[in-house]
Amino acid sequence: MLGIGKKFPAFNLKGVSSTDPKTAFTDIHNQTYEGKWLVVFFYPKDFTFVCPTEIKGFGDLNKDFKDRDTQVLTASTDSEFVHLAWKQNHKDMTNLPFPMLSDIKRELTTNLGILDEAEGVAQRATYIVDPGGVIRYVSVNDMSVGRNPKEVLRVLDALQTDELCPCNWSKGEATIKV
Repeated sequence: MLGIGKKFPAFNLKGVSSTDPKTAFTDIHNQTYEGKWLVVFFYPKDFTFVCPTEIKGFGDLNKDFKDRDTQVLTASTDSEFVHLAWKQNHKDMTNLPFPMLSDIKRELTTNLGILDEAEGVAQRATYIVDPGGVIRYVSVNDMSVGRNPKEVLRVLDALQTDELCPCNWSKGEATIKV
């Protein structure tokens, strides 16, 4: 698995940003959000049970991520058409404030080392990527366990201080001075 300090792989994926088939699809690549922090979280499959709880959780915090000059992206190995159908048919996906990326060729998940060999789908992985395209945080959960978007936001806050942050540090608290 690609880890901390490595460049996030180049990608060019189809993103789904609305429920209208005429305007839903956009190409999203490394330069689309150039100069911004990225939170990219992968999930196994559309039309499942744990995944929408996580996607909604990140959606609920999207304003907080935007306030930190951070673009949230979510991705799976499902096609853009499956993403669109899910957005159209699941109440928590309808107004999702960030794009759902289709890694149907499994290139990005393979390059990151997060393609589940047994299932052939993306593992439940989360990346925080700095504006220079460098991975600063990575976490992978078991397929059956959802992640905590508030913890991802807390880690982003800590990374953006560019300081030493103690255990359980929260934005606004003192950092460690050496």
